Amino acid sequence: MRIVLDTNVFVSGVFFSGAPNQILNAWQLGEFELAASQEILDEYLRVGKELAKEHPVIDLEPMINFVLEHATIFKPVILKEPVCEDPDDDKFFACALACGGKVIVSGDKHLLKVSGYLGIDVLKPREFVDKFLS
Repeated sequence: MRIVLDTNVFVSGVFFSGAPNQILNAWQLGEFELAASQEILDEYLRVGKELAKEHPVIDLEPMINFVLEHATIFKPVILKEPVCEDPDDDKFFACALACGGKVIVSGDKHLLKVSGYLGIDVLKPREFVDKFLS
């Protein structure tokens, strides 16, 4: 199964415990394939570096390197029209469509609001854990 992780889920999984961390651990164990685009990777790095300033005891680099080595990078499709109220969130649907993924994991209200778009479900981290990892 291929999934796309919203940036906040990814960085929360790196810096904190809880469902996002469980999701990253499951991915590292090979329970699903992480799909991303270059734009998503860039955002993971940018947001991760910002959070690392607030949490200097957490080393972001090993997880970023793991992502670069093990995530599958897709060229996003060009969407015919905006999907989310926040156009910056459209990159997650563009990636999911490019990879044939059916799940985006996110707590973002703009993404959750359009869950079901072209058959792609947007699940909160806890929902994903309960449905696919338990």
